[in-house]
Amino acid sequence: MTDAPTAEQSALDAAQPDPGVVIGEDGLPRPAWASVDPLLRDYYDTEWGMPVRDEQGMYERISLEAFQAGLSWATILRKRPAFRAAFDGFAPDVVAGYGDSDVERLLADPGIVRNSAKIRAAITNAQATIRLRDKGGLADFVWSFQPDVTPEPVTFDQIPTRSPESEALSKALRTEGFAFVGPTTMFALMEAIGIIDTHLIGSHRRGSSGVWPK
Repeated sequence: MTDAPTAEQSALDAAQPDPGVVIGEDGLPRPAWASVDPLLRDYYDTEWGMPVRDEQGMYERISLEAFQAGLSWATILRKRPAFRAAFDGFAPDVVAGYGDSDVERLLADPGIVRNSAKIRAAITNAQATIRLRDKGGLADFVWSFQPDVTPEPVTFDQIPTRSPESEALSKALRTEGFAFVGPTTMFALMEAIGIIDTHLIGSHRRGSSGVWPK
């Protein structure tokens, strides 16, 4: 037999438009992960899930998603200014020319994630990005894997972590010479850049990308 809910819990439940979102001090419903930390809240409100359709922006997102593997996104977000400074703004033409001295420089930079394999993957992926220009460019290539439908999660546990499209994108990018682009990482990328909309149904950001209806 379960305990009866407290008056405080009942009031909290009644204040929520659905069980998947949390009402912020500003009265706006967000998922729990974006409801406390001001940095994550601002990222969620202004950037996450909005379309990225330019080459440099796409390359940066792929790079940061790769660095995030095994870490929290909050860690990467806090280090993003340092990443941008260290990687010359994630300009593919510049990063593609990095050599061993640049790898050593990056490994000595305390402002970024100092992982040799991920650093070298960023260089490899810059070179692959340049090669993809002959096939229409990185941004169009990634967007070509947009599915016909998007998830409609009410609660966080209803959000998938991969999909047939993210698996296909992962395979295609690897064929083009990219590294650290596994299907789970690519699903996170697709969420972050608006290819799919996994904002919870009750969130004030649902449908805000203009790519998918609410």
